[in-house]
Amino acid sequence: MNAFNYTHVLTKAVEELSDSQSYQGLFHQYKEGEPLPSGQSLRKIVDLARAILFPGYFGNPTIHSQTMNYHIGVNVEELFALLIEQIQAGLCFGAENGDQDCEEIPCRSKAAELAARFISRLPEMRRVLATDVEAAYYGDPAATCLGEIICCYPIIRAITNYRIAHELYQLDIPLIPRIITEMAHSETGIDIHPGAQIGDHFTIDHGTGVVIGATCIIGNHVKLYQGVTLGAKSFPLDEQGNPIKGIPRHPILEDDVIVYSNATILGRITIGKGATIGGNIWVTESVPPGARIVQRKSKGE
Repeated sequence: MNAFNYTHVLTKAVEELSDSQSYQGLFHQYKEGEPLPSGQSLRKIVDLARAILFPGYFGNPTIHSQTMNYHIGVNVEELFALLIEQIQAGLCFGAENGDQDCEEIPCRSKAAELAARFISRLPEMRRVLATDVEAAYYGDPAATCLGEIICCYPIIRAITNYRIAHELYQLDIPLIPRIITEMAHSETGIDIHPGAQIGDHFTIDHGTGVVIGATCIIGNHVKLYQGVTLGAKSFPLDEQGNPIKGIPRHPILEDDVIVYSNATILGRITIGKGATIGGNIWVTESVPPGARIVQRKSKGE
């Protein structure tokens, strides 16, 4: 019985995988000083931001009011350094994929400016996140205290990542915002595109399976339940048959809207202020303010 020729099989696989045609579009050409953003560093950035936004709940658990300034200062300094590095990597990635050159010194200077601008938004981010915590607490009779919401509820982790990513997205930083929201997606099952616009007092009960598209606009005091999709109905194509990017294609939810579990809302439609969307239904047309949309009962029920 002939022995299996492992060498031949492995050599053939290496040759096929090294063929440039096989990795076209899948290969990132490394350039000195232009690394891709690091998932490990971005996780550290999120951890530091959480420790700054929710001191004592994340990061150093021994922090108290007398040492707050010191601990916040240390975390902000480390966050600033990491942001410069990762934003520079993101800018270089964007330049490369836009067929432009990334000059190291201007790129790093721009990264430092953007990192500082992001950090300047942290106080407002904390203010809005406090409203999200309140919305989750007052919207769930099972919640015992605000601390339980911050420590345990997936929406707080997901919305924190989203609000971090959204600020970076607003600064036109490539790639990094999407990585940060996808980290929360993997952690919580809640998929929020960083381009979505979400007001204050926002919450998702349970959370798993929620999808919020890139061009969604969500007002204040909106509540979603698990399995809700705020998606696009169709993708207009250009003359070459490719999807047209950047056009508004996701729903607008005005203030005080409630959407129950497994509802699917598609297209650039408006769900009016104070409307309620029942569970397990599809909505593809605008809903007037204050309306209540539920499944129709079949005859005989």
